[in-house]
Amino acid sequence: MLHVSLFVELIRSRPRFMVWAAALAQAALWWLVPVIFYSAPPGDLALNIAVGSEFHLGSFWGPPLSYWLADIAFAIAGMPGVYLLAQACVIATYWVVFRLGQSIVGIHQAALAVLLMVGISALSVPTPTFGPPILAMPLTALALLHYWRAFGEGKRGYSFFLAADLALLILTTHSGIVLLGAFAVFTLATERGRAMLLTIEPWIAAIIIVVILFPHLVWLDMSGMGSTWLSRLRYDRPGEWSLVLWLRQLVALAVAHTGAVVLVLLSSGWGDVGEKPPVFQRKPLTDLERKFVLFFAIALPLAATVVGAALGERSPVGRISPNVVLSGLAIVVLAGNAIELHRQWLTGFAWTVLLIAPPAFAAFGLLAAPFLGGTPIPTAQPAKEIGRFFGDTFERRVGKRLGVVSGDLRLASLISLYAPGRPTVYFANAPDRTPWVNAEEVRQKGVIVVWPATDTIGTPPPDVRALFPDLVPEVPQAFSYSIQGRLPLLRIGWGMIRPQ
Repeated sequence: MLHVSLFVELIRSRPRFMVWAAALAQAALWWLVPVIFYSAPPGDLALNIAVGSEFHLGSFWGPPLSYWLADIAFAIAGMPGVYLLAQACVIATYWVVFRLGQSIVGIHQAALAVLLMVGISALSVPTPTFGPPILAMPLTALALLHYWRAFGEGKRGYSFFLAADLALLILTTHSGIVLLGAFAVFTLATERGRAMLLTIEPWIAAIIIVVILFPHLVWLDMSGMGSTWLSRLRYDRPGEWSLVLWLRQLVALAVAHTGAVVLVLLSSGWGDVGEKPPVFQRKPLTDLERKFVLFFAIALPLAATVVGAALGERSPVGRISPNVVLSGLAIVVLAGNAIELHRQWLTGFAWTVLLIAPPAFAAFGLLAAPFLGGTPIPTAQPAKEIGRFFGDTFERRVGKRLGVVSGDLRLASLISLYAPGRPTVYFANAPDRTPWVNAEEVRQKGVIVVWPATDTIGTPPPDVRALFPDLVPEVPQAFSYSIQGRLPLLRIGWGMIRPQ
């Protein structure tokens, strides 16, 4: 008698439900953990919101769309709103990949492809840090779906949706240019693609892309930022160093797929002598369907790593997450027309662990680390207290709200979020990175400069002293972490320059 686990039975009878359950469960976990346990935004999220609050058409940190959305979500619902926006991107990515897979490998194997995505750490672990890579995930998936609709299924009207996807993706991260190049290569390499170029829709779509990107393109030209980014392609960099960076990025890509590989090995027939496994069938794939999935699943991350290494980055251009959205579907395509799911009970358990363990470890680490060691955790910083203290102190002394904050970039970004009036972040080390404020405006508005204090006197670091020679340091302000444990107090050195 064939015994089937609940996990397998749901995939067989309710594939859409399983996709929604996986997406919503992952999103709920990664929304609840930061909302409940984080007292400060993770990673560069505070900086992303601070950059977005200026509503510039671009900056040193890249195209503006994700920064704008982060600031809008923060203004509407605070940090829970930003975390919710990030998880909405994850849900959209899973559903779009499911719809694409449904058109190519059928509904059951498409569900398997989405479930495999839970085992790709880049699509889950960093998602609370909303920014360009997180917003790029659903936009990349949508671009691939609409390209397949227009190219693979001959529904040429989808070319206009594809144009909007690509334009928004390029307004999110310049890795969208890599995807645009991949589309161009695949189109020119196939007979159907060359035939499609003889129709009018692709050319109208190209015009739509230019129209949407026009303000950003004008900003790139006027700011000179385009030439700055191109200058990072340093031809004087030794080839060996670029090769080392590229190999490191390939290793990072492989490590990100560890969970998916574990699921594949557990569900494979290797070494299994148990009863006959359940089978998920699909129609035989056409040559075009197979080439489409494998090309974009392999060529896209490889191209991103090559460009990233050429730019001297330690990660692929656009980061890992938007470049691996087709990894699960590619595994399913390579698995064959009939996928046998061996060790169904163990596979289901492993999948559940991969879903629950990362957010659980994040929460446990935040709770336990302060008692186990002396390493401070950034997400345990009392962001609201820090922002309100410096904002209120400036207002009491000067009689008006704090307008500019500078110094340590993370501390300054936290203050910009929670100080009354949302002050502007000024990057004094490289003023071109914060073009929304200049040195003259800083002198007129006044500024608070902050840095991590290394003593009880509050001696400014040499670079702060050089950039602000008139700064009079104050007594460092001490703050308690949200979970103090055995950690020392968070001491912030600071000084204030009054408006002139």
